Amino acid sequence: MRADERDEFVDWKGRKAKSEEHGGIRPASLTCGVEVLENMVFLSNATNFVAYFIGTMHYPTAVAANMVTNFMGTSFLLTIFAGFISDSFLTRFTTFVVSCAVELLGLIILTIQAHSKSLQPPIHRTPSKSQAAVLYFGLYAMATGVGGIKASLPTHGADQLDHRNQRLISTFFNWFFFSLCTGGLVSATVMVWVAENLGWRWSFKISVVALFLALAIFVSGLRLYRYKLPQGSAFARIFKVMMSMEVLASAARNRKASLAEEDRRIGVNSEVNNTLAANGRHPEKFRFLDKALADGTVSASEVEETRAFIGLIPIFASTILMNCCLAQLQTFSVEQGAMMDRRIRNFQIPTQSLTVLPLIIMLASIPIYERFRGTVGDKPRARLGRIFEPLPRIGLGLALASGSMAIAAAVEVKRRRAAVDGAVLSVFWLSWQYLLLGVSDMFTLGGMLEFFYSRAPGSMKSVCTALAWCSTSMGFFLSSALVSAINSATGRYGREWLGGSDLNRARLDLYYAVLCVLNFLNFLNYIFWAKRY
Repeated sequence: MRADERDEFVDWKGRKAKSEEHGGIRPASLTCGVEVLENMVFLSNATNFVAYFIGTMHYPTAVAANMVTNFMGTSFLLTIFAGFISDSFLTRFTTFVVSCAVELLGLIILTIQAHSKSLQPPIHRTPSKSQAAVLYFGLYAMATGVGGIKASLPTHGADQLDHRNQRLISTFFNWFFFSLCTGGLVSATVMVWVAENLGWRWSFKISVVALFLALAIFVSGLRLYRYKLPQGSAFARIFKVMMSMEVLASAARNRKASLAEEDRRIGVNSEVNNTLAANGRHPEKFRFLDKALADGTVSASEVEETRAFIGLIPIFASTILMNCCLAQLQTFSVEQGAMMDRRIRNFQIPTQSLTVLPLIIMLASIPIYERFRGTVGDKPRARLGRIFEPLPRIGLGLALASGSMAIAAAVEVKRRRAAVDGAVLSVFWLSWQYLLLGVSDMFTLGGMLEFFYSRAPGSMKSVCTALAWCSTSMGFFLSSALVSAINSATGRYGREWLGGSDLNRARLDLYYAVLCVLNFLNFLNYIFWAKRY
């Protein structure tokens, strides 16, 4: 398939899309509206799951925390699989519709369980095998649907816009993140109030209705969208390039050979260099892959796909540890807040609503960011404008993550000392770590979505964009692994740092300190790779 054919879009009937009738800002805006509802459903359930698993399903605190992080991790990990399906076999529109239906199925099952006493365990007992099976089936059906939605929705929205206008693409991802935060704000306020005052049953019911409404809104744009047809397995093409005998043999024999001599011998197709330059990458990167062109079965576009994907991997890997910090907001920070003073006069703040402050700040900062970028970032040679580029934004987010863990450790020390003295610390002490991590997430996730989409070849947009969500997944899984590893190591020399259900007897402060150090080292690692991209 030629490169120009790969970049073509079709309408809903399979005909060539017309720019005046299909795509544009209006259908792209529909995806932002859908994201508000979808993320509200996802985050409201993820936030409330810890309390639901402990209070209704009677799981221990550590088990419930790991169940939530594993659920979140699986949801985001499946974005890679869904992105592969979207790029290779289904359109992004179809991937979203199917995924949304699967998530609806999982929510309906969880709603039925929340309404049926026979599907819940007796007081002071954990669920039976059949009750646990229903819970896990609903939970991971929901995770499967979330993975498909996260992989297809932002990419489908960006597909509606003119790819020659990078500023427009960047603006779309900023407003998509704004929509994501709006959904988070609704989940941390309205949905938390529903769960606290009306119970889990109404929370699940509202989630089902909201997700169904999101599906209806998305489908309403059927005639307005332009569609990117699936182009076969990009991973198969990458595998063919990497496993080419000519590549492996030449790389081993001629790694130090002159690049000019290699170009003359192999006859490197200029299409690779032109494509790389157009996408903002340097043709000199991974030049050993050009040797694959000596194999007549390997095309220049396949080499470019391989080069582009390999180049993204170090940036992706450097963001995983930051997402390990975000996992704490869904688990241990919730437990901390439950043991602190949450009163404002006669009103008691739900612990899950502590994310409201950073969300409000992020929602306010995005329009300011766009305005500031419009006046400073677009000026020629404006050095300050470089901070608006994806890689510096990601780096700033990683630095803030390390700082947030240092503050979290200090706050936990203060909370434990107050508990020893019989005092209860105000929950607003947690707002600093919530604030820094929230802003960190804005810079990191927003930067990753734009970076991976913009730097991906046309045949791998969904897969590469999914790397941003996959990083989140790896972070949540790493959080579970770190908790288990630290408990195992510290248990051998006395008491487990994070064992039991009483945080006053745990050493959460030391755990946060470890995360602070690891994130600082990871930030240095990121700088190394970002400078070489």
